[in-house]
Amino acid sequence: MARSAPTVPYKPKPGEIPTNPGVYRFRDADGRVLYVGKAKNLRARLSNYFAPLHTLHERTRRMVTTASSVEWTVVATDVDSLQLEYQWIKEFDPPFNVRYKDDKSYPFMAITLADEAPRVIVTRNRRIPGAKYFGPYPKVWAVHDTIDLMIKVFPIRTCSDSSYKKAMATGRPCFPGQIGRCGGPCSMKVTIEEHRAIVDDFIAFMSGGDQRFTRALTARMREASAAMDYEAAAVYRDKLQSIDAVLNKSALVLSADTDADLFGIAEDELAATVQHFVIRGGRVRGVRATTIEKEIDISGGDLVDQVLQRTYGNAAAADIPKQVLVPAMPEDAADLEEWLRERRGKNVTIQVAQRGAKADLMRTASLNAQQALMLHKTRRTSDYVARTQALTDLQEALGLAEAPLRIECFDVSHLSGTNVVASMVVFEDGLPRKDQYRSFGVAETTDDTDSLYQVLTRRLAYLDRPEENEADAAPPADPTADGEVVTERRKPRFAYRPQLLVVDGGQPQVAAAARALRDAGHEEVALCGIAKRLEEVWLPDEEYPVILPRTSEALYLLQRLRDEAHRFAITHQRRRRRRDIQSVLAEVPGLGDARIKALLRHFGSVAALKKATPDEIAELPGVGPKLAAAVHAHLAGPADG
Repeated sequence: MARSAPTVPYKPKPGEIPTNPGVYRFRDADGRVLYVGKAKNLRARLSNYFAPLHTLHERTRRMVTTASSVEWTVVATDVDSLQLEYQWIKEFDPPFNVRYKDDKSYPFMAITLADEAPRVIVTRNRRIPGAKYFGPYPKVWAVHDTIDLMIKVFPIRTCSDSSYKKAMATGRPCFPGQIGRCGGPCSMKVTIEEHRAIVDDFIAFMSGGDQRFTRALTARMREASAAMDYEAAAVYRDKLQSIDAVLNKSALVLSADTDADLFGIAEDELAATVQHFVIRGGRVRGVRATTIEKEIDISGGDLVDQVLQRTYGNAAAADIPKQVLVPAMPEDAADLEEWLRERRGKNVTIQVAQRGAKADLMRTASLNAQQALMLHKTRRTSDYVARTQALTDLQEALGLAEAPLRIECFDVSHLSGTNVVASMVVFEDGLPRKDQYRSFGVAETTDDTDSLYQVLTRRLAYLDRPEENEADAAPPADPTADGEVVTERRKPRFAYRPQLLVVDGGQPQVAAAARALRDAGHEEVALCGIAKRLEEVWLPDEEYPVILPRTSEALYLLQRLRDEAHRFAITHQRRRRRRDIQSVLAEVPGLGDARIKALLRHFGSVAALKKATPDEIAELPGVGPKLAAAVHAHLAGPADG
């Protein structure tokens, strides 16, 4: 009799789970909330978690087996489930939900509206009561430059509270007021009411209403000039120049009436980075970068859903734009729009930027996100504390007797089964040793596992026959005082035994590598494989993979090893292919390097060049009919001749 697939013991009966919209929580044995999610149909969503364990995503299976109970709360509408999910994630901080981390504490421009005479300041504190914020800005100097230009047009207070109180009590302007850098009431030039009106204009301009002020100042300058009041006209001219300087710092990227937030996202299996562009009046007024560490597999629309909830969960109505541009549409976009509309008090649309200026800006944001993701991974791997932790975690996770101070990673690359090459990259103490990278050519093979077996067999042979690599390791000859030439041999690089071999792949690749270690008599070398799709770590002769936490330094190190081996293999393959192509074409009499490069650049590939007729080849400048016929005949080969 067939045995049923195993499931978790706390699985609810199908009839117990309602079909209403709601929010669910998985808890562990201690009552800690592990994961929070929402669903339009609780029964349909939860049934996915309680499918047979072998069918679940590896990390979902880890969450489900770690939990000991699940509970749910039914809500009236899908929008209510959005709000409740956000509140619970914020309250419980579940370890299996995505975790956010701002790349840095960004500087903001803040106007302290709760003060009697509001002032403009540079701050990283987002909790000033009653303050209006603009930004974030990428650098502190960028905020100071903007304020310096703005107070020439809108002279509002910049002095500290103590200076303001002292000036108001003594009747003597504060020091910034004396040198023309503070236009508050303490300067005795304006009343508190007049100052408040200037503050309102300052905020309106920074919020995107720049055209109104430009037109008004231009009209006043012309009126003063017509009345021959050239001093006043010069003041208005200087203010217009300051406004132009502020606007030039933030170029117009969309139409002047566009208020939008644009999110560029880059991700891999472990993390994601978000570039949030704040666009007001068609100009980028602020940029914020955020890193997301994944635990449960999440991507695409679901990731956008989580990003929007976090961004606008505590946002003031004025900070929510009328348009949100995203790289992928979340499944519950209509519910998110309704949720944002309730918070803003006005209509909000969520759109995918597909064409035109918005699509161009999305590509820019996505490119910035990709660079931020690469930088995030590089910094984590190169940090000494993180590297030490990674090696310790690897030792524990793989059951090694010692930390793997030398790790070698292998990858096989080919073009549709041809031009097979393999790469070996070396990390020592968690850092790449590029001088010890090696590449291998594979002449005949049946598949990737056979290629991997061949390459590892060749590499492991050097552990027993290091003298074969002495020519590579020998230093230059050094004559002694007696004139005798002595060549001192140092230990060949291939002769160093790695503590850990890593292969790119899952069970089949690990089995092939284990066979190579066994046949070479070096089973003392530890082995594992990392499968890209799910980031699983496979060990020899194990039925289930090792699942490292997504936030672990060990998994980041393995991922970088695998990616570096893949990059090195692809680079070698392209270089070898280019060399082979050029060597074939170099055999044609009269065809030099410049013409070979021109041919390949024009046709794009040798395959396209082979399909070209002599007349099409002759169209290239510098290639006449005779040379074109020679190239065509050479590529066609004897069979076609």
